[in-house]
Amino acid sequence: MLRALMTAASFLALSAAAAAETTLLSGGHVIDVERGTVLKDHDILIEDGRIKAVGRAGTLGASGATAVAMQGAYLLPGLSDSHVHLTSRSDIHGYRRLTVSTARAAISGVANAEKTLRAGFTTVRNLGAPGFADVDLKSAIDSGEVPGPRIIPAGQSIGITGGHCDSNLMPYESRETGGGVADGPWAVRQKVRENKKFGAEVIKFCGTGGVLSKGTTIGAQQFTLEEMKALVEEAHELGLKVAVHAHGAKGIASAIEAGVDSIEHSSLITDESLKAAIKKGIFLSMDIYVSDFILGEGEAAGILPESLEKEKIVGKAQRERFQAAVKAGAKMAFGTDAGVYTHGMNGRQFAYMVEWGMTPADAIRAATIGNAELFGLKTDIGSLTAGKRADIIAVTGNPLTDVRELEDVDFVMKDGAVFVNELAE
Repeated sequence: MLRALMTAASFLALSAAAAAETTLLSGGHVIDVERGTVLKDHDILIEDGRIKAVGRAGTLGASGATAVAMQGAYLLPGLSDSHVHLTSRSDIHGYRRLTVSTARAAISGVANAEKTLRAGFTTVRNLGAPGFADVDLKSAIDSGEVPGPRIIPAGQSIGITGGHCDSNLMPYESRETGGGVADGPWAVRQKVRENKKFGAEVIKFCGTGGVLSKGTTIGAQQFTLEEMKALVEEAHELGLKVAVHAHGAKGIASAIEAGVDSIEHSSLITDESLKAAIKKGIFLSMDIYVSDFILGEGEAAGILPESLEKEKIVGKAQRERFQAAVKAGAKMAFGTDAGVYTHGMNGRQFAYMVEWGMTPADAIRAATIGNAELFGLKTDIGSLTAGKRADIIAVTGNPLTDVRELEDVDFVMKDGAVFVNELAE
């Protein structure tokens, strides 16, 4: 099927006008993500970039509105991803990363932001970028200079010397150090303040070793509990939520005690830590699709042999702990680690979430109202409700029956502006 896509230039020219006019999406089936039900033959009235009303077809009194026929498609709120790296590329891993300047990463971010929006993801948390490139990318998108999703940027990820968030590929003589490296309670507070100063809207730190970092052990805790508490306290005092990269059980337990808002990966989380996370309302953001990419295509992309071996250990274990977390009733975010794999393929994770214990409705809720709560944007996004932003996607089949429908989105609207419309064919 040929794509009926606006060019980036035409989108940018029309987006402001589209957001200011009144639009009627007519004749679609609206999915109530909170209840997991379908409202058949419904219209959505949009005014000034927000949803004004949702009602049965022909009942909204939309005289003078620009009508866009949905032709029986299934309408959902724009999807969100709690863990992406827009400035990273899936074909540049390991030592290849040393060839990428901050400016080049920012250019990739522009291309990847558009791919992400086309895939139906209208809001993302960008958990780490060099030189605050994600902050500048957000600014360019918000000003209408380039198309892309709404971004919650983290700026530079904070980590210990030699840890997962450091740069460990060069020899000692290079004096290469990651921009977010800090050791000690006062040093991590300073890094939080610096991130806030330069535009970060969420703090991401590395609490354990990682799969893709050279010389780190997955299960080893990074940062002491004292350092973690100082970091989280400082971030919360500044009004910022905290996401922790954590695979290992000890680091996860310490991060929970420190009061983080989300645990990224959560690969080896124990039953005891699950109970603690549930009690505190901490979200788990478990990227259970990406293992297939790492093990299937990672070597060709430059992923180091030691990283491939670590993924063999942690990939299946993470999926099993995901299943346990769902069964236990944990708050589950939809986070994919896009950038490790190819941008725009975020929707592939839905099927894995269903395979490992969720219903399609549960998986969709994670990427809509669940992430909206995690992001602190419940009044703005996450459901097709009057007053919320007109971030709306559509697919031709019912994703509550076949969640793979979300791997190929047919219609994308953000803030009332139509960016993709294949339904017009």
